[in-house]
Amino acid sequence: MAKKSLIQREKKRKKLEQKYHLIRRSSKKEISKVQSLSDKWEIHGKLQSLPRNSAPTRLHRRCFSTGRPRANFRDFGLSGHILREMVHACLLPGATRSSW
Repeated sequence: MAKKSLIQREKKRKKLEQKYHLIRRSSKKEISKVQSLSDKWEIHGKLQSLPRNSAPTRLHRRCFSTGRPRANFRDFGLSGHILREMVHACLLPGATRSSW
């Protein structure tokens, strides 16, 4: 299980990203529309003044049950070993065990 502080930090980043999403998107659209370089730099300065943790690239997908940050499957929101255990226990509908 991941440390609770790391999970809380990730939740905080998600809230910040949602809060500044519209501002960030509108600023990026403005940059693409503006022709003069000085105006682009000014808008870029506004983007840089936003909190770093509000950037969507800072978000990290975590396992729903354990909080593990690696080997996550987007379709299920689970890490690999938890997904495997749940498939073997027949808890995920539509998922089958691989056998060869």
